[in-house]
Amino acid sequence: MATINRFADLHDDITAWRRDLHEHPELLFDTHRTSGVVAAKLKEFGCDEVVEGIGRTGVVGVIHGKTNKSGKVIALRADMDALPIHETTGVEHSSKTDGKMHACGHDGHTAMLLGAATYLAETRNFDGTVVVIFQPAEEGGGGGKEMVDDGMMDRFNVQEVYGMHNMPGLKVGEFATRVGPLMAATDEFTLHVEGLGGHAANPAACIDTTVVASHIVVALQTIVSRNTDPLESVVVSVTSFETESKAYNVIPQRVEIRGTVRTLTPEARDMAEAAVSRIVENTAAAYGASAKVKYKRGYPVTKNHADQTAFAASIAREISGDAMVHDDTDPVMGGEDFSYMLESRPGAFVFVGNGDTATLHHPDYDFNDDLIPVGCSYWAKLVETAMPA
Repeated sequence: MATINRFADLHDDITAWRRDLHEHPELLFDTHRTSGVVAAKLKEFGCDEVVEGIGRTGVVGVIHGKTNKSGKVIALRADMDALPIHETTGVEHSSKTDGKMHACGHDGHTAMLLGAATYLAETRNFDGTVVVIFQPAEEGGGGGKEMVDDGMMDRFNVQEVYGMHNMPGLKVGEFATRVGPLMAATDEFTLHVEGLGGHAANPAACIDTTVVASHIVVALQTIVSRNTDPLESVVVSVTSFETESKAYNVIPQRVEIRGTVRTLTPEARDMAEAAVSRIVENTAAAYGASAKVKYKRGYPVTKNHADQTAFAASIAREISGDAMVHDDTDPVMGGEDFSYMLESRPGAFVFVGNGDTATLHHPDYDFNDDLIPVGCSYWAKLVETAMPA
């Protein structure tokens, strides 16, 4: 594997940074310690500019090359936030905060981009400017949107933007990406079903919301099986079903249902949203109940741009070889708020292998530190190749 030798020297240091971040996970925009660590290191590395507080708690570092004849500005992005999960890895660097852990590898993403920033600030072997973006609140908070809305792209004159995420199941050093939709749009729904509560011994005098809501859950699955083109990808998942009563002998007056809808095209997204409201309201009415639908659109589709994706894949091949790079991988139905940055500027998002580890968002997951030289080298070679000195 053709990684940059400097990252072998820095491997222990970057690993230590990563494990420190792992021990101190922070959620959503509450990344004050993490953001402070990142900003301090960027200043220590000699970045030309370090700006905090973008998108609330985001951090941006600017590194100029030896020359700037090209006038080119490329941005590299890492996410910083953790998840509200109780860690069960048992590793020495386990989370010190019960109920919070880095179960998605954002600690590794941050550490690898810090490693790349160290090298780029040392060598400056490129013609142009690199902007390193450290983003809060990827896990449901829309930190990417907040940073874009805060004027980040215009403020730093970003022309292209690139992102990376580790992927368990792929070998360390294996890359996967594709042109177009790589990750799904993720929407949420909350349904309030109201009937007529009463005694469990006399259901005929009630409108049983648990029965009505159960029919709604089943009917929602027809959005995929009977409303979606078989060649399209749509996922509808009911993830919560709560009644207002915990008693054995009470038919509840109300039931709340929550879930998600994931799609890869604007047409499928519009269809699914309309179908949720139609199915929920009409199914409830058929049983004499009523239902209200709250539908919230979340992250848009993570859609890679053609030229930048081809370029990103070429850098991955330079590091790992042709056999380890898959540039037409299947889309993933998870969501990613790097999508907002790709809507703002051309760029590409890639997956890089974390090896045979627990899956993302699992309490046994831990970022694989063997990946560090690969990820750092990818960032550094991308900059040096895109903006040759």
